[in-house]
Amino acid sequence: MGLISISFIFSLSMLVMLSSTTYSQPQSPKVIQSTTYLSKEFEVGHGEVADKKMYNIEFPMGHVGIKSIYVDLVDEHGNSVPLHETYIHHWYILKYIIKKNMSVSQDPNDHTKPSGDLIYKRNDGTCNKGILPHQWSSGSETRGTSTKLPYSFAVEIGNHADITEGWEEQWLLGLLVIDTRGAENKKICIQCRCDQFNLPANFYDVTVGFHGKVTHEYKAGVLCCQDKFQCKMIKGFQAPRRNLAIRYNITWVNWDQHQIPVRFYVLDVTDRVTNNGSETIHDCQAEFTILKNNSTNLFHVQKASIPMKKGGYLIYASGHTHTGVINATLYGQDGRTLCTSTPKYGTGTEAGNEEGYLVGMSVCYPKLGSMKIDDGETVTVESIYKNEFLPEVMGDMHFYLADELPHKA
Repeated sequence: MGLISISFIFSLSMLVMLSSTTYSQPQSPKVIQSTTYLSKEFEVGHGEVADKKMYNIEFPMGHVGIKSIYVDLVDEHGNSVPLHETYIHHWYILKYIIKKNMSVSQDPNDHTKPSGDLIYKRNDGTCNKGILPHQWSSGSETRGTSTKLPYSFAVEIGNHADITEGWEEQWLLGLLVIDTRGAENKKICIQCRCDQFNLPANFYDVTVGFHGKVTHEYKAGVLCCQDKFQCKMIKGFQAPRRNLAIRYNITWVNWDQHQIPVRFYVLDVTDRVTNNGSETIHDCQAEFTILKNNSTNLFHVQKASIPMKKGGYLIYASGHTHTGVINATLYGQDGRTLCTSTPKYGTGTEAGNEEGYLVGMSVCYPKLGSMKIDDGETVTVESIYKNEFLPEVMGDMHFYLADELPHKA
């Protein structure tokens, strides 16, 4: 997922539930429920960017614990769309609370601030402002990366004790996909390289990101992948516009005393940590550029050391990266490896196995109690990429921490 400056221009779309099933988790007395939802369709043309925001999406109701979320991009017939046709740059789900009976725009293409009072509830990660605030997210690797939490850990939602009276909890789905049918250079287009898009003539005069006005030094990033922007196309190429949607499956359990809540963290390798007296200041860029050099180094290493105000037992971890990555690693203060997440690259043409694309990241499930981050401990997040010209990449670690472990029987 990229810098979310564009991703905070909002619109509303209610998602439609497709089906609901239940199944029993092995070695668990709890019944896990599973529901598949489908977002409202959005239209995209060949070579075109779709940057959409959908408010108040369908989500499990009540006081429940989320166990996993699986996301796919599908066409109007329900078929998975391969990355070499439409690239999943990122999707994310963000929690917010809103005053009851307040409304937001009904148009998914309305890029205005929604009406009504609402408050965004970011994750427990350390990035500044609106950068990387989500509860769940992924990119091209989404089909091949597990988000499942082991029994009896879950993400607690719908607890009325945590919601102000007169307000309610809702969820926002954001997505950025790039249709590359007919693009001159698909692999450069999906990196959001600015010279590959039909930028408006006044782009650098009017575009503002989280870190101020964009200058001509900005060569690649999601600011050049705004909604309706288009990749440079093969002359004469024609293809029909089509309707796409996000299909997502959520598994959860009803909350009770047997569930153990977890906190979700996103740590970013671009975080420039400084101190102002007793206050720690974080400055995440989210994106960074790799400029291939003539040295003998085969790899580019990007890292950041980040103090953790509150620690806990490590339950799950995985990296979010882009094509070209070698691995992503989370280290403890003493240098111990907490998790190394490695990529899977596709070898075929079908969705989920597209040749040359990043299609999955490995997941760490440490033996319970074996990995613990102490309160105040400084951890290091590191991403290693090939030493090539990669104008727009990311390096995040997504992980869950718990304050306690299951009681032994």
